[in-house]
Amino acid sequence: DARPLRLNEQKRALRETGAPFLVALSCRLRVSQLWLHKGGMSPSPKNRLLDALEQEGVLTFSNGGVPSVADSNSATSKWIGSRIYQLLGIERRQEKLKGQEAGKRFEQAVGDFVEDVFPRLKSVRCGTFEISRKRKVSDFDQYEHLHRVVQLASQPENEELRIAFGMDYIIQPDVVISRSPENLADQVDGELIDLANRAERTSLFARNWVKPTLHASVSCKLTLRSDRAQNARSEALNLVRNRKGKLPHIAIVTAEPSAGRISSLALGTGDIDCVYHLALGEMIEATEAYVETTSKGRARHEAVRARTLLNTLVDGRRLKDIADLPFDLAI
Repeated sequence: DARPLRLNEQKRALRETGAPFLVALSCRLRVSQLWLHKGGMSPSPKNRLLDALEQEGVLTFSNGGVPSVADSNSATSKWIGSRIYQLLGIERRQEKLKGQEAGKRFEQAVGDFVEDVFPRLKSVRCGTFEISRKRKVSDFDQYEHLHRVVQLASQPENEELRIAFGMDYIIQPDVVISRSPENLADQVDGELIDLANRAERTSLFARNWVKPTLHASVSCKLTLRSDRAQNARSEALNLVRNRKGKLPHIAIVTAEPSAGRISSLALGTGDIDCVYHLALGEMIEATEAYVETTSKGRARHEAVRARTLLNTLVDGRRLKDIADLPFDLAI
């Protein structure tokens, strides 16, 4: 397995091989990685993301041993969540963060990950892009008209309009990538300059439009209880139905250990591009291990169902690892 080991994984491996005296030495690895990156030893962006989430208290075990992303009322969720954490080398124990605070920190870490990787892909995705958080979609070219719709609907004399259309047009995605309009002279060669001069309404050229284009919307859901899944789908449908022009990428990032809950959002097409899991490889391995350890009864049925659903989502390209996210956004 060529996957770089995280710090806790290295410590666990050293313990298992009977080399406890090296564990203390491995603790220095995080510091040494910072100045040895030219030698190929810097942690990968995904490892930095996972480490940040553990250090921020988002990915932890409770004092009772329940992983923070698991449903405490589901034996399957707790078992698979615990195995995922073990495979990631997560050991930290603390009281579970309140849902809103955990979600906020998860959103911040995912945004930092996208900001770390996406700008490096200029060779495969040209353009001037900006990554930001919680911006109103009406700030962008395809959805500018929604600001005027809400203004009209909010007026007392337009109560029927407000009832008919509602007031949920202007959403604020957790993480957005926008593309700025380009300077015509910088982007068009001599043979196309006459054609470009006639293109008076395209949003690509700054001379025609002042607002950037929404390139991608990334919704961050640490876990996927039913209400959160439906909220994410509603936001996606809002972006699909209310745009004028190009449809942006619409992605969901989660650390949910339940394949059933992920399937409630990922199955089907037409709204979101894909769901991205924080640790898909570990989730697949944990689910397989759960099937192997359950032999009969309801637990066996749930384990097999979880594996079948997970395979369906992965094989159907509805669930990918978060490592795929920035590269998919470059398409």
